[in-house]
Formats: sequence, C-alpha cells, structure tokens
Amino acid sequence: MGAAVRQHRLIHNPARPTVIPRPASAERRIWTMAETAQFLDYCHAHDPQSADLVELLIGTGIRKGEALALHWADVNLDEGVLRVRWTLSAVDNNRLVLTAPKTRASRNWVALSGRVTQALERRAAAGESPDGLVFHRADGRPLHPEYTLNHFHLLCARAGVPVITLHDLRHLAATISITEGVPLVVVSKTLRHSTLSTTANIYSHLTSQAVDQISRSLDHAGQPTRQRPEDATTSRPPPPPDAPQPPDGA
Repeated sequence: MGAAVRQHRLIHNPARPTVIPRPASAERRIWTMAETAQFLDYCHAHDPQSADLVELLIGTGIRKGEALALHWADVNLDEGVLRVRWTLSAVDNNRLVLTAPKTRASRNWVALSGRVTQALERRAAAGESPDGLVFHRADGRPLHPEYTLNHFHLLCARAGVPVITLHDLRHLAATISITEGVPLVVVSKTLRHSTLSTTANIYSHLTSQAVDQISRSLDHAGQPTRQRPEDATTSRPPPPPDAPQPPDGA
C-alpha cells in the first residue's frame, strides 16, 4: 500500500499505524533552597550516609544508579573529579547488576565541588566495602535501589519536606544551575546529555563553575543574612540639601 500511495493510486495508506501522541509529563515538584537545606541539616544529624549521597546527587547531577555503583577506584579527590563507569540496577526488582550507563555521553568525568568532596571524604573515613563501593550497607553489600528510594521518602517525611524522588534531585541540580545563570550548554555537559536539545527540551552541570555555584547556593540557603559594616555605612540616608557636606574622606 505504501507503493500505491507513492504511485498516486491511493491518497493515503490505511494500514499505516496511527501515531499515538505521548501524554504530557506530570509537573515535577522541585525543592526550594530552604527545603533542600532543611533536609540536609536533618540528615547530617540523623543519617550521615544518606546525607552524603544526597549531597553527591545534587552537587553533580549524576543518576541514582550511577551514585550507588560508584567505586573508589573511579574517584580522584585530589583532582576533584569522578568517573561514571557503571550504574546499579535490580533485575526483576531482585538481583542487583552493574551495567554500563544509558548512553556513551553518560560515561564521562564529572567535576566535584568542595562541598561534594567533603561528603566523599566523610564516606572514605567511614570505611570501604570489600567491593570498593562508596555507598553500601553495613555488611558491605550494595544498597538496593528500591530500598534507597523508600528510605529517602522516609527521611523526607521526618525532615518535614515534600516527598520527591531521587531522580528529582538531578532536576534540582539543573534548576539551581539555570536559576543562577549557568549557561545551558554547561548544564547539558553537567548532566551528560547526548545533545543540547535534550537539555533544552527538559528545562526550556559538569564544569567546576556549575558545581561550585550549586555549593554556594546550598551554603547560602542555610545561613542567616547579615549586614556587613560597610553596607551600614553606605546605606545612610543622604543629608538635607541645605545641610553642610562632610569633607572628602569622611
């Protein structure tokens, strides 16, 4: 029938499959900076490993499976980089397997901010698993992806913040970068998207500039705003028009 259409014997091919439009994606709930700081403050006090895992996810934008599969052999704290080589997934939600990341672009180096470096240093001090995993259970075995997600949801409820998914932290990393003015091309490289259009379609990081911006934003969210002495000086109201002006240098 396709040949008949090309030869103008038929107007259209009735056997051609109908293209079913993709349903609109549900609107994502992304934490505010205050909610992010609130969650991290709670976790650092009650669940240090989960806090460091979330620091890594937000600070680098890597995926949950990539973080759970991260080995110390792929981390260089001195150089401030890590290499994504594996992703951890559960076959039939049971057997854990290590596989290559979803795209060639995903297998790449990722820059580390000072904040993420500190989180990884805390994991190194906590002890290494026999398999060299950065994040692991008490007995050294890998963390199950479903358990990690469920535990994350529990921590969200306990910390008093909206319950989101671990993958939403990847979007949070991109949102922080874009909001702070990081160029879209840098955000695309950060997230290791295969094309810039993929990033543009999702959001309409990773270089050191992007990860440092995330770190600064998180640090600022958890600190009260203080007026500097020079700000108080420069913010004095001007004198009346007929008042004597102070001498230069006053």
